[in-house]
Amino acid sequence: MGLSQLCRMLYSEKEITLDDALEHGLTEEEFQKIQQYLGRVPTVTELGIYSGMWSEHCSYKNSILLLKTLPSESPDSLARAGEENAGALDIGEGLAVVFKIESHNHPSAIEPYQGAATGVGGIMRDIFTMGARPICSLNSLRFGPPDESRNQYLLKRAVAGIGDYGNSLGIAVSGGELFFDPSFSRNCLVNAMTVGIVTHEGIARARADGPGNPVFYVGATTGRDGIHGASFASRDLSQESEEKRSAVQVGDPFMEKLLLEASLELIATGAIIGIQDMGAAGLSCSTSEMSAKSETGMDIDLDKVPLREDGMNAYEIMLSESQERMLVVGKPGREQEIIDIFNKWDLHAVQIGSVNEDGKLRVRREGKLCAEIPADSLVLGGGAPQYKRETRKPAYIDELAAKPDESIPALTDASGLQKTFLDLVKRPNLASKRPVFEQYDTEVGLVRVHGPGGDGGVVRIPGTTRALSVSTDCNSRFVYLEPRQGARIAVCESARNVAVTGARPLGITNCLNFGNPYIPENYYMFSEAIGGMSDACRAFNIPVTGGNVSFYNESQDGPVLPTPTIGMVGLVPDLNRVVSPVFSKSGSLVALLGSFRPSAGGSEYQNMALGAIQGTPPELDLDLEKRLCEALFQGAGESAFLAARDLSLGGLSVGLFRSVYDPYNSKSVGFRANGESMAQLKASAGESYRSRPDLFWFSETCGAVLLNVDTAKREAVESLAKKYDLGLSWIGELTDDQTMDLNDFQIPLDAAAAAFEGGLVPYFEE
Repeated sequence: MGLSQLCRMLYSEKEITLDDALEHGLTEEEFQKIQQYLGRVPTVTELGIYSGMWSEHCSYKNSILLLKTLPSESPDSLARAGEENAGALDIGEGLAVVFKIESHNHPSAIEPYQGAATGVGGIMRDIFTMGARPICSLNSLRFGPPDESRNQYLLKRAVAGIGDYGNSLGIAVSGGELFFDPSFSRNCLVNAMTVGIVTHEGIARARADGPGNPVFYVGATTGRDGIHGASFASRDLSQESEEKRSAVQVGDPFMEKLLLEASLELIATGAIIGIQDMGAAGLSCSTSEMSAKSETGMDIDLDKVPLREDGMNAYEIMLSESQERMLVVGKPGREQEIIDIFNKWDLHAVQIGSVNEDGKLRVRREGKLCAEIPADSLVLGGGAPQYKRETRKPAYIDELAAKPDESIPALTDASGLQKTFLDLVKRPNLASKRPVFEQYDTEVGLVRVHGPGGDGGVVRIPGTTRALSVSTDCNSRFVYLEPRQGARIAVCESARNVAVTGARPLGITNCLNFGNPYIPENYYMFSEAIGGMSDACRAFNIPVTGGNVSFYNESQDGPVLPTPTIGMVGLVPDLNRVVSPVFSKSGSLVALLGSFRPSAGGSEYQNMALGAIQGTPPELDLDLEKRLCEALFQGAGESAFLAARDLSLGGLSVGLFRSVYDPYNSKSVGFRANGESMAQLKASAGESYRSRPDLFWFSETCGAVLLNVDTAKREAVESLAKKYDLGLSWIGELTDDQTMDLNDFQIPLDAAAAAFEGGLVPYFEE
């Protein structure tokens, strides 16, 4: 067929110009590249498809070159980053853990309930489309100060959306984090993570092998919600964003539950070649990515797509991001089997096309050919553009680094220290997150061992005597002050979070939340954070299994604090070796294992005292961090610890309080510090910390954990510390008193508990 004949056959509602391309978020260079791939000007539908697929959200065009530098393999790898919908790691006994974290930031900033809810739904589908049954979820949330009405509204509605959707699905929430900073006032961050289990042979792939094989649309109907959601997520938020509610999808968790069960039943039959969620860019993404992966194409008839709105054209159907939908490539002769399974679950299952061998994605509507595109030209790793942007170190980094910890006004008297502690633990970033996690079902599925509320949530692996430990973590302030160090700290803290539960860190998924990549200072922060993440993962010999990049997280007020969120998964080989986070045995010992090197830079105490972020993050020794996690893993296996807790946000005093305070028991044990050990710790921390008890107790550190040890196990712990060349300080003991005696000051536990539990409550009251 000649070019002129093809152009006549292709249907377009208008003649496409450069202005149309620019309006779709494409550059002039990209518009020219599209015409080169097609050999002509694109149709309206084709322009929409390219716009969605070449958006940052789908193509990772400004990040992929750097993402490729991250370690992606380990001996446990079964599905590496970018290969499938999510990463998969071997956990023994023929089982794999499948896990991923993704953002739904911009939709949540516009419509927080549906934005957060559909974020949960989307990440769930990424897991069960691989044949894995989700067993738990986590989230990482960032909002502006909750005492501002708009921020409070976003917080409450986003939490409600997460809770309602997840609870309806019957998937337990095992952990997460919640952080507040003014930079998130106009651009909140909502990152959702899901973890699932599947047998090795049960892993499903997103492929379209076999020309002539049937292509099925399954699940819910298609509407106009979510159109241009992918490109919307690839732009800065503005005052006009409120008008883009049509770019926010609407979820139905009950439909998702049906889709989950139907999909897992279908995969188990072996009747399919491949399956993929219709997420960002909808049908455009699933058809092109599955085709490109198999070096095939698809012929799609949109007249057969189940619609819930009249008059939808090809452009709208291909770009819709309506929820709870899948694309399935079936095996020939088993079409009715596919239909019957979805009919059983009261879901649509319609053959809308077939696989072809020429590599073209052809789309027809009402008998008209609306698009004919080389599938490979649309996708990451194929024809989608790849850029490495200009970097420039922000001037503020060196300026803030020069400001010493001592710039915080000195506080030395006992009454002032006590008041400061109580003020600190009721701050939203440190206060109990009970008002949040009590809206989530944490017990459903009978998988919970402990969490949320600890460092890492621990869930049983169904049908085994083993468990997974899961955590999300990132201190955005540390990344802001020094991005490479901050990213290293995020990986190491997430590793400690699972290690203190008795788990061996297996791998991470990431959600990289940054500003506009075209601004050199923003891209510097991103590139340095990638480097730091790579450093830490290589030190631990763990892979990055996948994740998500979310750029353009900024408003007219500027970018958010850079937030490379880490989702960590660890394996506990025996449920009997799970370590509790609660110190509870009176008369037992408390030890600090690791290296105590506190810094006020970026700490909650500094922010409370100065209303600012300045200085440098805590020191970090990657080799020490690895040795510390190895020691914790061995110690858990030898039952050397009664309990353990990571030492990080809030510093030593807050870490001790959270260790002895049991939120599920009306009576907690007290703590009495060992004066000699504390004097030695102060001396090793430096002169400022010896003479400034506020800096000693409230500054934050890396590379250290608190242990609760039975007196009979003291020598065993000392031998463990020696074996791994770790510092060990016996800092005190547990008492029957309802008091924390820190020598420099005392804290009544009832007062501390009241402050801690009450910190977030006012922001969730009606």
